[in-house]
Amino acid sequence: MPHRSLREADRYRRPRTRAPAHAGSLPRLDTLPSTVYDDLVALAAAVCGTPIAVVSLIDRERQWFKARIGLDGHETTRDTAVCDHAIRQPEELLEIPDLVEDTRFSGFPIVTGDVKARFYAGMPLVAGSGEALGTVCVVDTQPRQLNNQQKASLRALARITATLLDTQRAQHEGQALVALQGEDAAPVATEAYSVVLVEVQGMADAARRLGERTLEKTLQGLEPVFDACLHHAEGDHVSRVTDSAEFVVLLKGGDVAARIEALRTAARQAGQRQGLVLLVGAAASHSADDALMQVYLRAEGDLSDQKDALASGRQAA
Repeated sequence: MPHRSLREADRYRRPRTRAPAHAGSLPRLDTLPSTVYDDLVALAAAVCGTPIAVVSLIDRERQWFKARIGLDGHETTRDTAVCDHAIRQPEELLEIPDLVEDTRFSGFPIVTGDVKARFYAGMPLVAGSGEALGTVCVVDTQPRQLNNQQKASLRALARITATLLDTQRAQHEGQALVALQGEDAAPVATEAYSVVLVEVQGMADAARRLGERTLEKTLQGLEPVFDACLHHAEGDHVSRVTDSAEFVVLLKGGDVAARIEALRTAARQAGQRQGLVLLVGAAASHSADDALMQVYLRAEGDLSDQKDALASGRQAA
């Protein structure tokens, strides 16, 4: 549970070298709160009789709380997350009767800090691709153990949560594909094209800082900024993926470097004006057989690399 960081290559099962099936199998961190996940943690806490319950997502550098009850803060570093240990055995529930007595965790901030956690139980969230994304976990300030019914309930809640994450991921990819295709913008099999993704980082934090209405208004104002970087005569097209912080851009032709650089500059300048961080990922089609979704997923992989670089830079600072 609470302790460390989040997003690609090494992000899921750290002790295993197998990479995720594709960048799209990763959870999206820093998304806005969702009532269904709030309900799931409330149910986990009630069933297990604990004051704290969390849906945590684990990336390369962070642990981020998709939903939480009884706990302040929205993320921790991955190297101080009990959940990072839980996902190493994706099919098993990890239960620590007394964190203070376990040398692996006794020095973790959740144990030594204000929470003073003693008990932890977490069930990994296993995606359809087989990767562990995070956990549904419960925490108590007293040593204890779950009974068999509580363990079964925690496993069931983890399965439900993983299914929701998979469904939302599939919906996002479907919406991105529709946005890329546009009305007349879909590339034909014989033409070269590139997919560019522009994504606002830290949506949850931005919503807390600006307010959700102001943030939404800001996002709505970004599309024309990016649209100004395109060659419409070539068939370029930009759209925002429904209710998300991601903009998808389709660039036609093989000579798109200047347009991609213009988008990077526009994203950087817009971020500076609005107090936001925007990252850009891009990928080009390789052949006539290259499906639009495949190019999109490669662009997501590039975007993920930008996120890793950003996280590494912040850690170095």
